[in-house]
Amino acid sequence: MPEPAIRRAFMVFHAVLGGALLVMSHNTLFHALHEQGVSHLTLVAALEMVGAILLLIPRTLKVGGLALLVVLVPGFVVHLTRGEWELQLLVYAAGVWLVMAYGPMTRSPRLS
Repeated sequence: MPEPAIRRAFMVFHAVLGGALLVMSHNTLFHALHEQGVSHLTLVAALEMVGAILLLIPRTLKVGGLALLVVLVPGFVVHLTRGEWELQLLVYAAGVWLVMAYGPMTRSPRLS
């Protein structure tokens, strides 16, 4: 288990990443609903929002992370095919992957 300072920093990173993805997907979802009604974008934003919520819950972190990767990576590719360099999507995906790889650090370290 990492030392306490790294553990706290990772917990803050996890919370900020999940919270930011939740707020951004919420904004996208409600903007898309207002502008377009139910569309492809609303479904993608809804999946992203559910993924962000699940990412924040330790027991469902990996399921939420997978849902987010299913949205973020193809989203980057779709934007790229349109000539749009949405590099933030790759940054979010890398952060989600990191959180998935290490799992929740909310548990106390085990003494050996």
